[in-house]
Amino acid sequence: MNVLVVDDERRMARAIQRGLAAEGFAVQVAYDGEDGLHLAREGGFDVIVLDIMLPKINGYEVCRRLRAEGVWSPILMLSAKDGEYDQADGLDLGADDYLTKPFSFVVLVARLRALMRRAAEP
Repeated sequence: MNVLVVDDERRMARAIQRGLAAEGFAVQVAYDGEDGLHLAREGGFDVIVLDIMLPKINGYEVCRRLRAEGVWSPILMLSAKDGEYDQADGLDLGADDYLTKPFSFVVLVARLRALMRRAAEP
């Protein structure tokens, strides 16, 4: 299970990477929207964990561009922006799920597995 984590908070991104690797996921990390967009286009990821407040290109725009280009890997927005309009914007732009920081790692893993199960259904 290949996961792309796009988060500019390096400590957070590395912690997620270590935790997901311990759960058996193969994880790549990008620290800004531009690199995240490039990797998402090229990587064939089973799921993408995408922060909103990113340098260079924000997560909303990354999500919008990926969907416009036909990249349909499930996207879980992971953000400190916890307003209902922030969540609605992310989902309306094509994200499949939205989780606010701080978050439970157990819940993050469960949501990623659920997204991958749905993506694998015929």
